[in-house]
Order: sequence, then structure tokens, then C-alpha cells
Amino acid sequence: MSGDAVVVDGHTGRGHRWVFVAYVVNHHNGQEWVEVHGGRQGEMKGRSFTPDRIFPAHARRGSGMAVAPLTVAPQFPLG
Repeated sequence: MSGDAVVVDGHTGRGHRWVFVAYVVNHHNGQEWVEVHGGRQGEMKGRSFTPDRIFPAHARRGSGMAVAPLTVAPQFPLG
């Protein structure tokens, strides 16, 4: 749901925090992405990532993720 905390796999910024904004599908070319807001503490930058890089907030950071991405195991409805 919009406003839920998520983890972005492969994003190198230390201390970055992200919240889900929207799941987007371009019906003309089939591309999908997830809009998030966040960044460093106090920032609310908008960014877009492919859905396979978005994980629930409790996913482990660092060397890997302990759970499946939200496209495989949704925690909230996409689309």
C-alpha cells in the first residue's frame, strides 16, 4: 500500500529509506516499475525501480535478501 516501507535491492546509499508510492505498467510497451519516495534521512526524492528490486521492509540488507521480492510474494496488491 502507498506509504509502506520497502527495501530496494542493489541501491548503494547507506541509511536510505524508501516508501512505496505506486506500481506502474506502461500498456503500450509492457514495461513495469515501482515508484518510491525517500533517500537519505529527511529527503523525499522520487525514484523508479524495476519490481524485482523491491522487497518488504523486513528483508535483510547487505549480502542478500532473506525473502522473495514483492513481485513473487506480494505483501500488498500490485496493480
